[in-house]
Amino acid sequence: MEIRIKKLYPDVEIPKYQTSGAVGFDLRAVENVSIPSGETRLVGTGLAVELPHGYELQIRPRSGLALKHSITVLNSPGTVDSDYRGEIKVLLINHGKSDFQISKGDRIAQAVVNRVEIVDIVEVEELSETQRGDKGFGSTGRK
Repeated sequence: MEIRIKKLYPDVEIPKYQTSGAVGFDLRAVENVSIPSGETRLVGTGLAVELPHGYELQIRPRSGLALKHSITVLNSPGTVDSDYRGEIKVLLINHGKSDFQISKGDRIAQAVVNRVEIVDIVEVEELSETQRGDKGFGSTGRK
């Protein structure tokens, strides 16, 4: 399978997988951005993508940025739908105690292509019974 990627600026680097076993490819900032401690910024990548119907592009944090600098993708994973043709942008948050500077070309997130199931949504009056029922958050115990 292939996906089509368009550079929105001539100096943007087309992403690639860094190793043969990698499932994600890195996205880079197309601009210099400062993220103050506790704040968020939407950072452009200078890329647009064309995905086949039934696929999404998930935007996920880079583990090194999270571990070393407390920078992560706020809406993780972010989803790029197959019919979206605009610039891929990454919503980053700084959970660290210091401001963080992103420079043009820095790797800011990783993208993973996933197959998704498109379903028919059917309104009903009742749902089937299960042992769990409506018990949610923490209802199956601590261990």
